[in-house]
Amino acid sequence: MKKIIRVTTVPISLGGLLQGQLKFMSQHYEIIGVSSRGGDILEYVSEKEEVKVIPVEMTRKITPFHDLRALYQLYKIFRKEKPDIVHSHTPKAGTLSMMAARLAGIPHRLHTIAGLPLLEAKGIKRVILDTVEKITYSCATMIYPNSFVLKDIIVENKYTIENKLKVIAKGSSNGIDTSYFDPALYSPEDNLVFRKQYGIKASDFVFTYVGRLVTDKGVNELIKSFKLINQEYDHVKLLLVGPYEKDLDPVLPETEAEINTNPNIIAAGWQNDVRPFFAISDALTFPSYREGFPNVVMQAGSMGLPSIVTNINGCNEIVEHMVNGIIIPVKDHMALYENMKSFLEDKELFSKLSEKTRTMIVDRYERRYVWNSLLEEYKTITK
Repeated sequence: MKKIIRVTTVPISLGGLLQGQLKFMSQHYEIIGVSSRGGDILEYVSEKEEVKVIPVEMTRKITPFHDLRALYQLYKIFRKEKPDIVHSHTPKAGTLSMMAARLAGIPHRLHTIAGLPLLEAKGIKRVILDTVEKITYSCATMIYPNSFVLKDIIVENKYTIENKLKVIAKGSSNGIDTSYFDPALYSPEDNLVFRKQYGIKASDFVFTYVGRLVTDKGVNELIKSFKLINQEYDHVKLLLVGPYEKDLDPVLPETEAEINTNPNIIAAGWQNDVRPFFAISDALTFPSYREGFPNVVMQAGSMGLPSIVTNINGCNEIVEHMVNGIIIPVKDHMALYENMKSFLEDKELFSKLSEKTRTMIVDRYERRYVWNSLLEEYKTITK
């Protein structure tokens, strides 16, 4: 049986970003997962995905000494295991494993791109990150952007040649399990009970946001928009599902103060299962500045929610403007406010957008469709 090594920087990506995929691929290839330990997380991933794992400590920051050590460890693993394919995800794992795989003479070196955080960088930091990105791509034999817009951005920035790029299926790194994210799993009675737990009336219209409460996700703009909505309507709630990251990318102090004091804003914090929150919501608001291919927008669509999203890669492929949601400019709280208002006032529009949300996700991003498309790619390159 041919062998594939899948590499991520941290194990939560190996087990979360690629949930179920390693187990599926192990029916066709010998699969080995490589990532940092993350306490006991890597062992948990091994048990759940039923694959062998090898720990290599990697950091998400620029740490030259640790990076060189990880590079050498990866090289030794690749030389010993002799895989047919090394396939990496996440920036640091991509750079280190593509370099190590090339040095080790691995024939097929694949890297998936799920967003480019460096696009927000400026000055010397941007120059350094651009250089590292080009090194990663030059060491890889194929690069898989997880959206078509992202592919275009890579070409525009001249990180690599176009014939080295390919989008698997219709985008996404792992697709979505639409049988799991299914509104039919939650009865109207269940939803009423759950709404009551959070002080939400049956007559309330609920906008929801799922993700980290950080500046880069557009949370400052979201709160500004909701304040305006709140001044006009008394039957609207904003449900925030996710944690703060005050050290890495804090929201403005006035944003946090509004979240803490406005009775119509409900901060539910981190949740292991977001489905009940989607089930009691009416629409998703997701004004992020940058994304790869956001799971949240697929999850909301699979749960039957129309979305208001920003015009960024990933979001503007999952959502078609005026078909299953609305696309607005980035960092424009007035555009967000106006379209939230249109959801409240234009019942015909809201109904029209709601009709196609789930079917579009099922047709395009069902998880097994994405898995099988990647499997075909593996089979083609290892003939």
